[in-house]
Amino acid sequence: MARGNGARGARGDRNYLKAHHAAWAVFHPAWIPEPLDPGVEQLKRIRVAAGTVAAVGVYTFVEGGFAVTEMLENLLVACGVLLVIAPLTVGVMLWIWRRGGSLRALRPPLLRALGLLLTFVAAAALTLFLLQDSSQLGAGLMILPVGLLTLWLVWFVGAGALRVTGNFFGTAAVHRGLPPLLAIVTTWLMALPDLFTGDLHGLGLTLGIVFILGAPLTVTGIALYELAVLKRRFGIRLADHPSLHLGRTPYDRYSYGL
Repeated sequence: MARGNGARGARGDRNYLKAHHAAWAVFHPAWIPEPLDPGVEQLKRIRVAAGTVAAVGVYTFVEGGFAVTEMLENLLVACGVLLVIAPLTVGVMLWIWRRGGSLRALRPPLLRALGLLLTFVAAAALTLFLLQDSSQLGAGLMILPVGLLTLWLVWFVGAGALRVTGNFFGTAAVHRGLPPLLAIVTTWLMALPDLFTGDLHGLGLTLGIVFILGAPLTVTGIALYELAVLKRRFGIRLADHPSLHLGRTPYDRYSYGL
């Protein structure tokens, strides 16, 4: 079966003027391998949907109004954390994998994953810039095109966030265990500062702690389950060199830059 005939849909059916179609093409390209277990992916979707509803509820009902700018600022902070933590985490894994074989073949997928991360950061930064300075940029005749571009980018970044949350910037093309590992590390590092500084988003002590810890605990549970599934059903262990698992799935020809 040719890749692209399934859930992704035919590329010719995409309308790139629609932000979510463009986000799918940019942030979930063909070189990212398909998920091995549909059940894990369904859990991720439920977790993302629940987290989105919770975040929107906090900004709308607790903090007195929905603020797209503030959410984008928080998203940029998360991207900044990723720019530091993701390379460190991957570096630790490369140090572990080096004993199992050469690391040279991992360079192309690592660069592609980094490219996705930088693209997402750039898109979020541009969107935030337009939201904050649209009044100056959109003066006179430019108000309509700048406004439309800003709205398109907001939808593009939102849809892109859903894509990269699922595939974690395509790091499964390096090793199937990297996305759950990075998800665990990132969510805890994002949550702990709020917990230590007492920034409970106006929810009070009990609800604030539940809200802050709910995300990392849920992500950790799903990620550990995903790692267990990879080990039990497919024999893929996080500490194993990625080359040990070539040929075990129909989409491995898209991995390792091939």
